[in-house]
Amino acid sequence: MLNILFDVLLAAVVFFTAMAVWSRDLLKSVIFLSVSSVCTATVFFLLNAPDIAITKAAVEAGLTTAVFIVAIQKTSRFEKKRKEGRK
Repeated sequence: MLNILFDVLLAAVVFFTAMAVWSRDLLKSVIFLSVSSVCTATVFFLLNAPDIAITKAAVEAGLTTAVFIVAIQKTSRFEKKRKEGRK
């Protein structure tokens, strides 16, 4: 049962990382990257490395995601520029 969970989590990491790269919306990319990071932290926890899992979840899924979201909010969105150009 643990091997199936491990395989599903690794597939989720690959899927959400690919979705983060291929997504055209930056906010969606950050969310996909955060989910991928949580899945990776869970994999580390299953590998009996809880210290690395907690650090990865706190720093990468928490802090880095917050910094990316604030940075995206501070910049103007590509979609808004495109709509303003048509008017």
